[in-house]
Amino acid sequence: MRNEVDTVHAGPGCSASEGRVVWSPQRSLWWFAMAAGGVLAVAWRPSWGGFALFLASSVVTLCLGHSLGMHRRLIHRAYACPLWLERLFVYLGTLVSMGGPLGMMRTHDLRDWAQRQPQCHDFFAHRRPFLQDAWWQLHCELRLARPPRFEPPAHLAGDRVLMAIERHWLAMQLPWALLFFAVGGIGGVLWGTCLRCAVSLTGHWMVGHFAHRSGPQHWHVDGAGVQGHDVRGCGLITFGEGWHNNHHAFPGSARLGLYPGQADPGWWVLLVLQRFGLVWDLSLPATLPARPALRALRPDAGQVLGNFLRRST
Repeated sequence: MRNEVDTVHAGPGCSASEGRVVWSPQRSLWWFAMAAGGVLAVAWRPSWGGFALFLASSVVTLCLGHSLGMHRRLIHRAYACPLWLERLFVYLGTLVSMGGPLGMMRTHDLRDWAQRQPQCHDFFAHRRPFLQDAWWQLHCELRLARPPRFEPPAHLAGDRVLMAIERHWLAMQLPWALLFFAVGGIGGVLWGTCLRCAVSLTGHWMVGHFAHRSGPQHWHVDGAGVQGHDVRGCGLITFGEGWHNNHHAFPGSARLGLYPGQADPGWWVLLVLQRFGLVWDLSLPATLPARPALRALRPDAGQVLGNFLRRST
């Protein structure tokens, strides 16, 4: 299993806190276009068929693509699977429209490196007020004054299919938009592409905003300037990604919902795929290397975790 910080090489002069936030035209204009299309879908082309298309396409791209493909497999290597399945899931993840596989890994690993430093820029920490953080995260980018060096892992840099997806990740929306148009006209495009992308992008930011500010915690990473928090009530709609304190504690775990009552649909999908032999070697907290900086905030945090996983795995 690859540790997610292996791609980030920081020398003694690197800083996670010094930098400036600048407007990103491509990111900003894309969000505004998708948001405008989403408003038109609801106000101009309301239909149950369009709503069903929005839900189905969002579930596939967010669960199979973003959570299982981009996050748990490509970035964290939390489970093993055939190469064709990894490529399929990662391709579906690009349809969320946050970036290609290389761009997503760079953004994720740089952010995680920064959050684990004693001092971290407010951009990475989501410390600014709600609306300012929304503007920063959805329309801007952070340019560190002294950034670390990012080096993509060999399994990504050497994969021609994934690198082709990286070069054309935004254009991947076009074939599906044409299909949605053929099936449902302009309403199909507005519901299946515009509204889906706008809600996915905004929802991803909102979960990140709340998951790094306040909420339940079982674990603390000593020395890290930013801690993760579990976001109550959103386990189902985030496919398990809302249990962010768990993820900060055990980033390599294929299961994110680690305590009773923490729904993790992404994990449920992995269990089904495991029964069919399509995934294997699913990592869990007990199989991960010990982290000296990890400290339980509740006396029974480890015992409850172990008992729950033994009963439900």
